[in-house]
Amino acid sequence: MSYLYPRLLAEQARPLFEEYRHLQPADLSRRVALTHDSAVYVATGGDRVPSGQLRDLREGVLELAKHAGFPEASDRTGNAEFDLRLAALLHAEMGMVPAEAASRDVWAFLALVVLPDVAFWRYPQPPKDRVLGTDLTRHVFGRLWWRAQLVRAPEEPEPYRALEILGEAAFDQIYARRAALGGSPHLVRAILRVWKDLNLTGLNERETLRDFLKRLLRLAPFVLFDGTEEQALDGELRAVAQESLDAQRPKSSMPKAPTIPSFPVTSVEAPEVNPVSESRDEQSLRRPGRPPAPVEVRRFKSVEICAGAGGQALGLERAGFDPVLLIDSKADACFSIDLNRPAWDVVCMDVTHFGPSMRPDAIDVDLVSGGLPRVKSSATVGRAEDTEERRVLRAAISLACDIGPKAVLFENVPDLVDDPEFAADRAWMDHELQQAGFHTTWKILNASDFGVPQNRKSGFLVALRDPYFGHFSWPLPDEEPAPTVGEALGPSMSANGWPGAERWIKNADRIAPALIGGSDRRGGADLGPTGSKKAWAALGVNGNSLGDEPPGADFPVDELPKLTVEQAAAIQAFPDDWKLFGGKTSRYRQVGHAMPPPLAYAVGQALATALRS
Repeated sequence: MSYLYPRLLAEQARPLFEEYRHLQPADLSRRVALTHDSAVYVATGGDRVPSGQLRDLREGVLELAKHAGFPEASDRTGNAEFDLRLAALLHAEMGMVPAEAASRDVWAFLALVVLPDVAFWRYPQPPKDRVLGTDLTRHVFGRLWWRAQLVRAPEEPEPYRALEILGEAAFDQIYARRAALGGSPHLVRAILRVWKDLNLTGLNERETLRDFLKRLLRLAPFVLFDGTEEQALDGELRAVAQESLDAQRPKSSMPKAPTIPSFPVTSVEAPEVNPVSESRDEQSLRRPGRPPAPVEVRRFKSVEICAGAGGQALGLERAGFDPVLLIDSKADACFSIDLNRPAWDVVCMDVTHFGPSMRPDAIDVDLVSGGLPRVKSSATVGRAEDTEERRVLRAAISLACDIGPKAVLFENVPDLVDDPEFAADRAWMDHELQQAGFHTTWKILNASDFGVPQNRKSGFLVALRDPYFGHFSWPLPDEEPAPTVGEALGPSMSANGWPGAERWIKNADRIAPALIGGSDRRGGADLGPTGSKKAWAALGVNGNSLGDEPPGADFPVDELPKLTVEQAAAIQAFPDDWKLFGGKTSRYRQVGHAMPPPLAYAVGQALATALRS
């Protein structure tokens, strides 16, 4: 039988959380109840869970907790054993269907009303998601129910035995960080069956699993895992797992030098890295107005949020920052990064659900960076089109303060820097970062000043700790002008024999207007509102939609060609070989929302100089 459980809505749960988070388990035991005046039930058919069932559930959980040392502090080993036993108990005894278990308010009720002493004993002074259920893969109880739901094999004598195969960090990789995989119990059980039989001798288990899951993630768009019979699926996964094992085993004692990208509109082969002097590629990128790179080329570690297709991360990598983690909520963007930088660790999840404790290696970094979703003016505050953007903005500042790097770099609309309507936002961001020990500075930079053939202004916030802040200065514009649209796109416009290419190149003698990625909530892929389309038309481009390929020999001389996604990427100064995943609209939005890599490189160089100083 399945039951409906009481739900404690966020308005009532948050005050209780704030009250309870500083209390001891003994104090919380006196607050335990089986009902709450503010609790509600979902308005669907089903039996409400009896109070006796809740009482039995509490007694069962409490017995397991006492074996693990409750109410005294427990150790890591005790916590792991408690979680294993509790996952099986919750799933077997609660009589809950997945639709009910997907409600954060159900888990908030259990953690704050029925089991507050156990919840706050397991995670003393926890972050909100551990108790309120804002991220069920993190909830003290909810994450365990879902883990058991994914691995339960009802035909086995011990249906939850697979819980012992992987620890919490590994499950986190499967269903918290790889949502495209973790949503399928059929696939997860296959992963566990294959994983337990692998020979991991001499390998880092965590890194091998991460590589395995990345390979599965790239395979996901082409294989219907849920529609594949068990034996065939296991065979497919074994082949992928073997690729990971082979990749993780060292080929020689000498590490392979990393591939360093270049950003000119026409691609340049990446040279080897010289550890003591400026590389030839840096010399080719540096225009006469840009200061030479420092002799010492110490590299830094970074965390990138809202990473998109990787434009900013690419530029920062070129400036000396190696990402230990990149986060984006769009699956296609995560696939794009994986296609180009398979060694980078990409987390496909909402940044508001991410906490530093999920990835301890993400705490010890030099830089937290991100190109954040564009906030709107104060006139839109509270509307649907602004709620998400401001939610991410606040989460980004909070995350930067929690991680505590040496430097922070966030990019957004220019108005955020100097428009009076955003004064309250700037003041709040400055205050939060200054309270965390940073000094802040704001600047509007135009990508066209740094070799990008586009009039694209961005607002930047840089925050640095002492003593680095005193050594930071914003990059100066290049002395040479940026390429024109004709120079940037001329080779591709003439590649298919279009007879009008030469005249078109001469006419496109200016830099482009800013590419506009557009909102995921509206429309398809075009080059923006009416004003932008008129500006593109003056350059000889039909901005009403995108083309599939450059104009060919039979394309009329007097018609305006449409840009392809690849040509739009060239306007953003992505390398020619940078791959994009997804349909045309998705790929164009990834390009349109990106920070041009040369602009990120210029700001990254300024940050690296300050940190090296």
